[in-house]
Amino acid sequence: MTKIEKIIEDAGAFDCVECGKCTSLCPVAKINPNFAPRLIVVKAQAGMESEVKADKDIWSCVTCEICNDMCPYEVDFSGFIQRMRGEAVDMGNSPVCSEAGAVHTMQRLTGKGQKQNRLLWLTDDLKVKDNGDVFFFTGCAYQLGVLFKDKAEELKRVPASVVKILNAAGIEPVVSNNEVCCGHDLIWSGNEAVFEELMRKNVETIKATGAKTVVFSCAEGYRTFSIDYQDFLGDLDFEVKHISEYLLDLIKEGKLEFKDSNAKVTYHDSCRLGRHMGVYEQPREILKAMKVELVEMPSIKDKAICCGVNAFASCSEVSRKMQLDRLLEAKGTGTSAMLTFCPKCLIHYNCLLTMEKKPLELDKVEINVRDFSNFIAENLKGGK
Repeated sequence: MTKIEKIIEDAGAFDCVECGKCTSLCPVAKINPNFAPRLIVVKAQAGMESEVKADKDIWSCVTCEICNDMCPYEVDFSGFIQRMRGEAVDMGNSPVCSEAGAVHTMQRLTGKGQKQNRLLWLTDDLKVKDNGDVFFFTGCAYQLGVLFKDKAEELKRVPASVVKILNAAGIEPVVSNNEVCCGHDLIWSGNEAVFEELMRKNVETIKATGAKTVVFSCAEGYRTFSIDYQDFLGDLDFEVKHISEYLLDLIKEGKLEFKDSNAKVTYHDSCRLGRHMGVYEQPREILKAMKVELVEMPSIKDKAICCGVNAFASCSEVSRKMQLDRLLEAKGTGTSAMLTFCPKCLIHYNCLLTMEKKPLELDKVEINVRDFSNFIAENLKGGK
């Protein structure tokens, strides 16, 4: 069996019967009629290996997993795309990265051993430990907040907000300056080698602290550990939980209290947290517990509109049309804020909102795209 045949088999793509449902539901295909997810699979099945590796459409896919979710034959199309991208890069078919590839460069450098101060956000009032049961994987939120300060500076506050919330529940989490980027963007842009270096560093760092549970505020980090790390390493010997899952348990135990609120918000289901991981209800339950009014958009949960950019490798006019559609849905709720747990969604939506020449339809859109963890921290009883 060739490597390509193994990729097809692992993705279940041999079961594809060309029903076309993936293409009919694909948000990229709806905007770009020349794109069809099934055609990439069909070419691979037909033995057109070089054509698939050279096909630029392998980068047009936003890996939102609508096709996975709706495929009647359960083909793992996004898994197929992820692995085929590695093959494509090997033969010189690389993505055109947005932001001049700055995020990818930062990730490659940390993978190669360049040291970062990952705890610049840590202040004396926050209680953390070097060893313990609960490890908070801070991810790249702070670094992204610095890099995208014109669009998403509030990301710099996310790690501190999470620690503040955990402290309010009586938990002093472990944080580590030895943590590195999870590698999400690298594996989705075909750089499996550096991804593996980052993965092994993170797992070694966490295991050295004795942690039994690792908590993530970032949807991408949570997905990467839960699926990609375990695909490579098997059982990680520690539990992986998203902050929304972890905090909902604390709320049910009566360990967190919130201010009286008259806030009215809408919630964006990011692809990584929603369709990739099936986390839909916990964020909504948290808002209910906070007595915050949630006004849903027309497209929610497994039907939610993607932010249109995967791993900073698919930013295009198609992406901007998807972002516009979502922001117009948010505007229609009449709320002041759209919350999300995904830092990339926050960046990409705010990118469109802050464009100098933005679409005319956005002229009257007055909505803040906010980080959910920061919103929770701001509404803690006794908090600021």
